[in-house]
This record gives sequence, C-alpha cells and structure tokens, in this order.
Amino acid sequence: MQISITPFTVHKRVALTISRGTHAQSTNLWVRLAADGIEGWGEATPFSVGTHTQTVTQLQQELTDLAPVLSEFHPLERQRLAPHLAALSSAARAAIDVALHDWLGKHVGLPLWQLWGLDQQHIGPTAVTIGISSPEQAVQRLHQWQAQLPDVRSVKVKLGSPQGMQADQAMMTALLPEIAADTKVSIDANGGWDLETAISMADWLADRGIAYLEQPLPVALDEALGKLSARSPLPIFVDESCFDTRDIPRLANQVQGINIKLMKAGGLAEVQRMIHTARACDLQVMFGCYSDSGLANTALAHLSALVDHVDLDSHLNLVDDPFQGATVDNGCLRPNDSSGLGVGLN
Repeated sequence: MQISITPFTVHKRVALTISRGTHAQSTNLWVRLAADGIEGWGEATPFSVGTHTQTVTQLQQELTDLAPVLSEFHPLERQRLAPHLAALSSAARAAIDVALHDWLGKHVGLPLWQLWGLDQQHIGPTAVTIGISSPEQAVQRLHQWQAQLPDVRSVKVKLGSPQGMQADQAMMTALLPEIAADTKVSIDANGGWDLETAISMADWLADRGIAYLEQPLPVALDEALGKLSARSPLPIFVDESCFDTRDIPRLANQVQGINIKLMKAGGLAEVQRMIHTARACDLQVMFGCYSDSGLANTALAHLSALVDHVDLDSHLNLVDDPFQGATVDNGCLRPNDSSGLGVGLN
C-alpha cells in the first residue's frame, strides 16, 4: 500500500482556554493509504500533555519514514504490520490505524459502526465545551453554542483558572442559570487544582447538580486520586493520567472513569481494548478530543455507542474544517451509512 501525508491547518471559531493555556489553531496531518483501488483516510493531531509532546513535524517525519515499510504490506496484514506501528508516536499510529479501518470498511462496503454490530441509538449527546474565561464571556460562549446547535444536551466547562477557586466559582455561578435543567453539565479542570481545592470544588459542584469531574489533579498528584475519590461526592474521571490500556489497572481502584482520546490511544483498535479493559475494571468511559477535525471525531463516533459520555466537539468549533462526516442529530454526533468512516471533503 502507498501512503500520502498532507498537512492542513484549522482555526477555531472561538479560542479555547484551559488551565495549561489558550489554543486558537492547529496544524494536523491528513493521511491516506491506497491499495487495490481503495483509499483509507486517517488523521494525526499533535498534542502536548505535561512533558509529553507530539509535534506535527515529529509526526510527519515518522509517517514519512514509514512509507517504505508500508509499501511491503497489504491493508489486511494487520498482525504483520503491528510491530512497525508500535514504534510510532500514538498520534501517528492513530492516523494509520484509522486509515486501515476506513480502508477495510470501504473494502467490505459497510460503515464501521455496522461492521462492529453497534446500535446508533445507544450514542449519547456530545458535550460542547466552554473554556476558562470571565463570567460574562462564558455566558456569551454558551449562547453561541446554543445558537449554533439548538439541541445542546451536554455542556463541559473548563475550570482550574490561574486566578483561583473563586474565579472558577464565579464563572459557574454565571453559567448555570443559562443552562437548561435537563442538560448534563460536567467539569474538566485539566489538572489545574491541588487536592484541597479539588475536594472543596467537588462538594461545591455536587450541590449544583454537576454530573462528574474530569482530571481535577495534575498527573504529578496521581497518588492522591484515591484520597480525592474517597472524599468526592462526584465521580472522578482521568484524562491526562490515562493514555492507553496499560494505565487502566493502576487507576482502577482510584477513580470512577477514564477519558479515551484517539490520539492518546493510538487508534480505534486500542480504543476498543481500553473500553473493554475499563469495563472489566468496573469503570465508566468517556470519549474526548484534542484539536481534531471532523475526520478524527467521526472515527471515534463510530464507537460512541459503547461509552457513557461523549465530548467530540472540537470540529464543531472550526471555521475551516476540510472534512464532513458524522452529523449532530438531537445533540448526538452520529456517523452516516456510507462505507468505512463515511468521511468526505467539504
């Protein structure tokens, strides 16, 4: 099979601020694998978590170096190809894995969700994200989402403001009256709190009907997750603390759920392993994203029927998404009936 690698830059409609900084654009890689007259598509999105960084330059070089290896394999030779993919960064591996799945779906003429025997009616609503900002800006961002998507049924709010807990509480106090009572609200602190703040905020947020709390502590405080869970009235999910299946056993007795992201996991095959491992450990599962386009988010949407919470809205905040695939229906991001990913160009 032959590989094509095309960089593309996407710009956010509204810049997103989290505890680690503000992001307004991203340069990602569109990866195409061709064999037998069929082309499978994937995406590699650079990301940075603490000391772990995958740059677009690094990812492009890894995929370019892989080209001669790929030419020796057919897309159906996954087991033989696996050792070569294992050496890649997770986002590069995700791009190849997704492209191989897309190729397979197109080869057999079925959408991936149907190939896996899943029921789209089990897909829950995707969250729309509100970044750290002033109370007035947060309300304005919520209203923008509500105008763009009249059927918003889930809202994720980024907290962990550098200005401290009072700023977080002021932002939430302004937001909550503007959110419909039947809307699920979750919080993501992106590791922006210490243990004492996380305990206080968990109590405060629970009193206001929040569904769950994601990554309240930085990765360096993973050993305190059990203490937080014992004190928190809210379920604790981890994101930055959980990359792939190997992380789940050590976290299983400390938290209630994990956030799976395609670029962290390294592809749809690993995402499925993570889901099954988490279920075996009695953990809840959510899907999340980085600055992914509609290509990567559509790929995860094919597995969304298997998870409890969905946060695949990054492409909905882009002004120049090159791709079209899954669409929002009654607040849920649903893939279509086309074969493979069902993704085309805008």
